[in-house]
Order: sequence, then C-alpha cells, then structure tokens
Amino acid sequence: MEKVNLNEKFKLFSDHWSPRIVGELNGQYVKLAKFKGEFTWHHHEHEDELFLVVKGRLLIKFRDKDVWLDEGEMIVVPAKVEHMPVAQEEVHVLLFEPKSTLNTGNIIDEKTKIDLEKV
Repeated sequence: MEKVNLNEKFKLFSDHWSPRIVGELNGQYVKLAKFKGEFTWHHHEHEDELFLVVKGRLLIKFRDKDVWLDEGEMIVVPAKVEHMPVAQEEVHVLLFEPKSTLNTGNIIDEKTKIDLEKV
C-alpha cells in the first residue's frame, strides 16, 4: 500500500487518448489519461464509466445534450449510452471502470488501446 500522487503520475507521459493504469481494486482499474481534441463516438455495452477531471475542462457529448466538466467535477456514463469526450485544450482525467472496459467501447479504430501501461 503506497499513496499515489496524481500530479506526479501525469508528468510521466505526454500522449493523448492513451490511458495508463494507476491502481486497481475489486475488478476495476483506476486510469489516468490526457485528452486533447475529439475522441470517437462510442458506448460500452456492459460497463459504466466514470470521468473525473483533475486538470482542465472537458466536454462530454451525448446524442441529446452536452455536459461540461470543470476541475474537480465528474460524471458517470452508464453502460450503453453513446458519448464522445472532447477537449479543446489538454485535460487530465481520472477514469474508473471495470478491467474489461476498452477505451473505445464498441468501436475499434486508431485510438483503441488494448494493452495498457502501468504508471
């Protein structure tokens, strides 16, 4: 058991849309990612997904509305809900989701990450 300094962990990588594993518990991963630009419209068939903004401002687009998240704010996207994260500037995000969750959900494209690094 060791504490984790999120700011220090974010300094260890610079690429966007490539989540890193920072912890795990009860079949879930705690992931860190840097977002910039638009992601892929997708959904997760069986998994809910938590987005917590650590630094910056994140837009989560849904088919029927948009939700802005500022630093310290979070949202849980339920399974089967189509969404697209958008970051106008670089955003640091903590994700909490089951280990089986693929970052692009039901879509396989150039942003899909299969084997995640640990930081």
